[in-house]
Amino acid sequence: MPTVDLVADLGEGFGAYSIGDDNALLDIVSSANIACGFHAGDPDIMNATVAACVSRGVGIGAHPSFPDLRGFGRRTMDLTADEVRNDVIYQLGALKAFAAYHGGSVAHLAPHGRLGNLVATRPDYADAVADAALRVDPDLIVLAQDGELADAAAERGLRVAIVGIADRAYEDDGTLVPRTKPGAVIHDPDVIVERTVRMVREGLIQAVSGRDLPIKADTVLLHGDNPGAVELARLIKTELVAAGVAIAPLAKVLPTSQKVS
Repeated sequence: MPTVDLVADLGEGFGAYSIGDDNALLDIVSSANIACGFHAGDPDIMNATVAACVSRGVGIGAHPSFPDLRGFGRRTMDLTADEVRNDVIYQLGALKAFAAYHGGSVAHLAPHGRLGNLVATRPDYADAVADAALRVDPDLIVLAQDGELADAAAERGLRVAIVGIADRAYEDDGTLVPRTKPGAVIHDPDVIVERTVRMVREGLIQAVSGRDLPIKADTVLLHGDNPGAVELARLIKTELVAAGVAIAPLAKVLPTSQKVS
């Protein structure tokens, strides 16, 4: 029976502002990417989100980003690789402290937004993030798209989980279509569910050109910040289970060690 993780980006409010229904999503997902204060989140939100994950047995992941609170981490910033590394260490360290306080641990690291896009194509950023993960916690799982970060993490002996994003359009090279382009985000629930099941069961996803791309999805990203997100997440989980797929946190999906291929 195939097994996959379901992950959502959570804790992405700030102060009195909230985004998405985290409590509802936490009853659906098996892992969470938690904002660490640079694109969203604050100490109170991080604390509450980590506590909710620990109480439900949901895997905890750090979701570091560029220091771009105003732009939600979606804007390109001209940072050096050293600055990227230090920003990731800072954010990861903060989340690990909250996890330790609540008797849990951070299982994975998943760069957010524009940083998450760039680490797939920029070797210097990929090396910076992989080095931060390795030196802070060599047991961390690095969650990434196929590309430079996945390669850099594997070269260092870190476990790598490849993320599939069913509601985003893919280019022929396997990268995501930029949000600035039409059709970058898929909104039809039936299409999203079909793409998810096919991605997990068959290892294929259709690119914008119509070409089928091979994809190894260890985890499926469920977005929670748009209308109908909770209902869609629940439907995706239901259809995956109906298709014979087991749902489990990343730490149970991946082997305890991986060899560089």
